[in-house]
Amino acid sequence: MTMSLRADAPAGVRRFSPTERWVHRTTAALMGVCVLTAACLYVPQLAELVGRRELVVRIHEWAGLALPVPVLVGLASRAFRADLGHLNRFGPHDRTWLRAALHRDKRPASRPAGKFNAGQKLYASWIAGATLVMLGTGLMMWFTHLTPLIWRTSATFVHDWLALTIGIVLAGHIGMALADPESRKGMRTGSVSREWADREHPLWRP
Repeated sequence: MTMSLRADAPAGVRRFSPTERWVHRTTAALMGVCVLTAACLYVPQLAELVGRRELVVRIHEWAGLALPVPVLVGLASRAFRADLGHLNRFGPHDRTWLRAALHRDKRPASRPAGKFNAGQKLYASWIAGATLVMLGTGLMMWFTHLTPLIWRTSATFVHDWLALTIGIVLAGHIGMALADPESRKGMRTGSVSREWADREHPLWRP
């Protein structure tokens, strides 16, 4: 009976390697620390509740500096480098996906996608660029003696407003993940169901 149940169970599809899941989790943890410490620095009620501003500043700075490290370590993985290649390619089917998303057409047939859909590609590109800008402006704010005052003032303006934008975008990213349990399972366990893969990523051929 046990053998029969196993044979009838739907086959899973390998989506992410252990290294890819580690990169995602570590980056998410560091980003979470950056967002929470930033909130404690800029929201008066949280600042009063937490106190120890100097410690919060140091945690924020070092978490920000560490943000690129998981990705750099992940480059040693062939699977991770392959996924970066998938994320970096934008084809005709991605434009079709975006048009359907803009028109709120949720039919699976109208949203063709490879391993990553167009929304995921745009998010990955945007968050990578935003992280680099935050790192650069943060360094200007940290090492004040290296740049003129006008540069530091501009860096502070960009850093603060981009941080707010990142918080909003991350909230949207988390909300979409919460709405898709199978996608979360793929990041948690590395595998997804064949049915989900065929429905959400019909052009993906693992």
